[in-house]
Amino acid sequence: MARLRDWSEVSIRELTPQDAPALAEAFERLSTESRDLRFLGAKPRLSTHDLEYLTNIDGHVHEALGALDAATGRGVGVARFVRLDPQAPVAEVAVTVIDSWQRRGLATLLLERLSERARAEGIERYTALVSGDNRAVVGLLDSIGARVLTANAAAGTVEYEVELPAVGLGHSLRAALRAAASGHMTLPRRVADALGSLLDHAAPSTEAPDSGESAAAGRPREPGTQD
Repeated sequence: MARLRDWSEVSIRELTPQDAPALAEAFERLSTESRDLRFLGAKPRLSTHDLEYLTNIDGHVHEALGALDAATGRGVGVARFVRLDPQAPVAEVAVTVIDSWQRRGLATLLLERLSERARAEGIERYTALVSGDNRAVVGLLDSIGARVLTANAAAGTVEYEVELPAVGLGHSLRAALRAAASGHMTLPRRVADALGSLLDHAAPSTEAPDSGESAAAGRPREPGTQD
């Protein structure tokens, strides 16, 4: 159990397939604005295939930690990393907190716990995509020494890499978290690509099409969240 700045309490643990309903319910409690920012387009719900992928993790290539409100048991946040290669010391990272739980310190706490797991799995660096439109964010990331990996003018995103310190988050990673929150960190690319692949190969369904699956550049996107 952990206590946040406002004295509210959360429990944080690894997601399992049994958490799919709670994850879907937490997504429903995101504001329309937050959903649109996370996926750069309409995303009314998480599909069955989304939920299967997002909760069926192995802890090494793909790790996800969920935060539960201790008072109600409802999901309020998720932090996730996805390795670029099963043996590489690099992973893409994203943190999401529902609107009503933002600005309490939950995003930082989730990233701290996720980083402990990342170090245990041999990860040394994080990468994240942020919106290239926000020059203040890009400037902040540059000022803390985050390294630019790629820039996609068509998608309006910039990919940065930040060193994971030996202990805790450190100044650079904390600043990068805040910058990514303001600059709309996206869903880790490997997750987004996998979700798109699941959609492409899914059997025909009687469910209504999920319009959010076709975000910019063919990938749904998710930012970090304000701490």
